[in-house]
Amino acid sequence: MNNIDPKTPIWQLTVEEFMTISKGFGPEKKYEYGLKGLAKILGCSVSKASEVKSSGILDDAIIQNRNIIIIDKEKALKLFAKK
Repeated sequence: MNNIDPKTPIWQLTVEEFMTISKGFGPEKKYEYGLKGLAKILGCSVSKASEVKSSGILDDAIIQNRNIIIIDKEKALKLFAKK
């Protein structure tokens, strides 16, 4: 299945082949998790992401319950752009 010629017309694919290929085109995740996720959003190191989180500028984009952190990507980027 991974050896499908990229020049193959879509109408020649089986349903299984089409579903396999289209899985990579799903909607983008709305949330990231943890400091690694925040670092990924901001394009920085985990230690820098921790500093930004501790500063409070992203508080409206972050939900935290004990050690579980959930970040709304779009909101975090908007808040970060304002600062």
